[in-house]
Amino acid sequence: MRQFIAALVLAAGSAAIFPAGPAHAAEDVRLAPAPALDEQPGDRRSAIAYFAGGCFWGVEGVFAHVKGVRSAVSGYGGGAAEGRVSYGQVSSGRTGHAETVRIVYDPAQISYGTLLRIFFSVIADPTTLNYQGPDHGTQYRSALFPQSADQARVAQAYLAQLGASRLWADPIVTTIEPVNHFQPAEAYHQDFMERNPDNGYIRYWDAPKLAALRRLFPQLYKAAPSA
Repeated sequence: MRQFIAALVLAAGSAAIFPAGPAHAAEDVRLAPAPALDEQPGDRRSAIAYFAGGCFWGVEGVFAHVKGVRSAVSGYGGGAAEGRVSYGQVSSGRTGHAETVRIVYDPAQISYGTLLRIFFSVIADPTTLNYQGPDHGTQYRSALFPQSADQARVAQAYLAQLGASRLWADPIVTTIEPVNHFQPAEAYHQDFMERNPDNGYIRYWDAPKLAALRRLFPQLYKAAPSA
């Protein structure tokens, strides 16, 4: 879908495809509740979490600006456990992968539950099945990939909490899955939002998510992104 949008931009100019005014992503922002159940940091100073929520450019770009996040890497997860895949293969929707971001974070600074709260507040709509914004297909599904029993408990409890909150009129469809073999995406996808702030897709769909992070979670926002 992004390739199609890029072609339209080249043909008609970004103003024709991304009209002036508030971006759609900004209009859909809503503050999700603080997690009722959260992980215990213990003595750990590093943990990993995986999130899929549509185009990985915006997921990575927002999490890179969260305090306590040490790194954010775009890639492919949730598909076949073995074998390398390309962006083109994943974009076909036939490999079972989702565009996924691997987060390395410091549990002493930010909890898994707080990462979930940020994810559903400003990044992903948990009620859209196999799509986010303009991107459609199973590769754009919203999914959580817990890396421990503790994360799994928190993820399950938080999805139930979101459903009970009735912030969204439609049912929660975000899945909890094994990440299987996570593969980092091609180099040109990494730090895409940071390196391409004037890209039409970024300006219309992803920049408003970063602005929402800064507005809704000022105490967790950091100006300089993680590597």
